[in-house]
Amino acid sequence: MKGIFLSIISPVIFLFIFPSQSCNENVNANSEINSGTSNSKTGNIETLMPGDQFKNYWYAGKAEICSYTLEQARYGEIHAGTAVTIFVTEDFSKSRQVKLDQPESSGSDRLPVLKLNLVKKFNTGIYPYSVMLSVFSPVDILSFPHAVKECASVQEWCGMTYSQLNSRNNKNEVKGFSYFEDEGDDHTSFPLCWLEDEIWNLIRLAPEKLPSGDQTVLPGLLYTRLTHIPMQPQTARFSLKEENEEMSYTMDVASQKHRLIIKFEKDFPYKITGWEETFPGFDGKLLTTTAKLTHTIMTDYWLHHNDADRVMREELGLPKDSQ
Repeated sequence: MKGIFLSIISPVIFLFIFPSQSCNENVNANSEINSGTSNSKTGNIETLMPGDQFKNYWYAGKAEICSYTLEQARYGEIHAGTAVTIFVTEDFSKSRQVKLDQPESSGSDRLPVLKLNLVKKFNTGIYPYSVMLSVFSPVDILSFPHAVKECASVQEWCGMTYSQLNSRNNKNEVKGFSYFEDEGDDHTSFPLCWLEDEIWNLIRLAPEKLPSGDQTVLPGLLYTRLTHIPMQPQTARFSLKEENEEMSYTMDVASQKHRLIIKFEKDFPYKITGWEETFPGFDGKLLTTTAKLTHTIMTDYWLHHNDADRVMREELGLPKDSQ
């Protein structure tokens, strides 16, 4: 497929190398982006190795948490809300595609990944929405060029929906569960292609590897759930440009009038500063959802679950006593 830089390498021969010294290189994407990783060859296998800059940021035992003001399009109107992204590295099981509890004893089944949790909260009239997307992308994107798993859920007072994608056996296997009669429970598969949802992690890992031009893409799990459009691969046009001292990456799916623009910092760690997403509502009217970065903290949040830790939410500009 045009734009795929390396086919998936069997996990049996995958080697992941952590250099003792910095292996940073300046890698260009539109001559603007400096990467925190470097390429190396071990035998005939090319791998993407984390440099010191990458390791110092992502392997410090903390997660990056960013909060955003959210203007969410829904039901022909724009609704105020909040969005939070949590980026963190963890050890994943290649075979079971779940987080490893004991990675030190997992041998070749251990797969280091970057995980994104994207959470959005907003109200539509009397009732609230809570939506969440999780994406798991291997750090070595040359050996594993696509996310290995993603899942998404939407909760509101009418009910709940859940979707999950697993990349296995050169296919994207998708399961969907919904309370809507015409959607119900569904299980299907598609050939490997770009995933809309893996773009977020790829920006953080190696933006110079972002797809460009016309490519086949599988639409995002939240997008398909909120629009109730059946999931099918689409042709999208991808482009990257510098805009107002930051980078702007666009995915444009003309067949669905769907456009996603993600803005991020030019330099490592390529923090996402905001995004815009446009698509037709149920009435056919085009509306745009926008999110703008307001706060960032680095923390081992999983250790801060006591009531006294609620004060930390103020560091993110989030309500102290509510979700």
